[in-house]
Amino acid sequence: MDSKLLIYNTLTRQKERFEPINPPHVGMYVCGPTVYGDPHLGHARPAITFDILFRYLKHLGYKVRYVRNITDVGHLEHDADEGDDKIEKKARLEQLEPMEIAQYYTNRYHQAMEALNVLPPSIEPHATGHIIEQEELVRQILDNGFAYESNGSIYFDIEAYNKKYRYGILSGRTLENIKDASRELDGVGEKRHQADFALWKKAQPEHIMRWPSPWSDGFPGWHCECTAMGRKYLGSHFDIHGGGMDLVFPHHECEIAQAVASQGEQMVKYWMHNNMITINGQKMGKSLGNFITLEQFFTGNHELLSQAFSPMTIRFFILSAHYRGTVDFSDEALVASQKGLEKLLTAISDLERIPLAKDCSLEAQKVIGPLRQKCYDAMNDDLATPLVIAHLFEACALINKALDHQVDICEEGLNELRSTMHLFAFDILGLKAEKGNRREEREEAFGKVVDMVLALRAKAKAAKDWATSDQIRNDLTAAGFEVKDTKDGVSWKLNK
Repeated sequence: MDSKLLIYNTLTRQKERFEPINPPHVGMYVCGPTVYGDPHLGHARPAITFDILFRYLKHLGYKVRYVRNITDVGHLEHDADEGDDKIEKKARLEQLEPMEIAQYYTNRYHQAMEALNVLPPSIEPHATGHIIEQEELVRQILDNGFAYESNGSIYFDIEAYNKKYRYGILSGRTLENIKDASRELDGVGEKRHQADFALWKKAQPEHIMRWPSPWSDGFPGWHCECTAMGRKYLGSHFDIHGGGMDLVFPHHECEIAQAVASQGEQMVKYWMHNNMITINGQKMGKSLGNFITLEQFFTGNHELLSQAFSPMTIRFFILSAHYRGTVDFSDEALVASQKGLEKLLTAISDLERIPLAKDCSLEAQKVIGPLRQKCYDAMNDDLATPLVIAHLFEACALINKALDHQVDICEEGLNELRSTMHLFAFDILGLKAEKGNRREEREEAFGKVVDMVLALRAKAKAAKDWATSDQIRNDLTAAGFEVKDTKDGVSWKLNK
């Protein structure tokens, strides 16, 4: 168990040492997708961010229960209280059942997550499967005097809550700020105050997705689902709640208010948020119509893309920036990420071709010795994945020098280097060699050809046919291969 991990808590606005409520158990809840369209790059970032946290906590020895929900009801078109349910609207357009839409895009999301090597959560609850729990949450808030009924709908009373507690502690907003920012709404007479938000909405006659309740046939407000499901599977107090920074307000702010209003105290210890992916400085997302789906990245079928980019290139691109920093999409940045990923994966593959020396040279010792701890230090500093990648690139430079016989690496050093790079690149960062891509197919074919030709050269040398031996070496050099005869045999590499 490691006690050195620091994570940034949005609630306290500072890095804090991670100390779980009930060690070694960790409860982690992350807001999952609203499944009414194909997953896009904006979906990939929180999934990968919290996949890294999930992997690292497990590596440190914690027993993690990771809950990531599926929103399949209640996420309305315009805001949390008004407009069409996004899934229901899609179902009408395509003349399908809402659950057909939800299931189809849930499957698409799972396929994309698998391609990105995102581990599945421990539990993946659906909002529609937890209507009873959400109704119970609404009852508790009503009983405690922090909600009211209006025409069959239930609204959270922010002013009543703010008199006893403080609304806005996560986002830093005051009630007056929120009131001033609230737009004039049609039918605002249903609410006592413009800033109040829906806990339960009475369904209009045309609304397909509805459930019976003590107040009306209707559906839960968007904010209820995560509070109710988090508490069901992780208890009334759990360690981590995560999601995109765009959820800080109003979604997570409302979640905090609901939890405190229902149980009298905070439910979550650490609130964590990844920043946005932007395109031309603007948030990428469905609501703005400027998103690129993951399928389009994988196929290259989009006007802003010069080529197809593999799932691991997308993962590497996201991990190359700190999760709390913005990432601005560009085709050039993805091309750079592709090259960086190839450099890393090639170096790890080349570990198997390093000629062993009796002793490690001083330069090799200086890189290999502290590498593991430097990577741990980076991960412990609020999951600084770009710094981990930078340290792994230092190791890549050493590997290339070893292949060029500029440094010596002994067996013990090679084993440590291999172990460290596999641990952080594959197990913790979740990267993997992708089968069937053009680079691997090319290098596999080149490898077979070179090995076959070098075998012929070895026969020529054994027969003391020096002319043929030299000719083969010269021809390989002209074709872009570097061949070196060493005391341990023959090494080769493809010059980039």
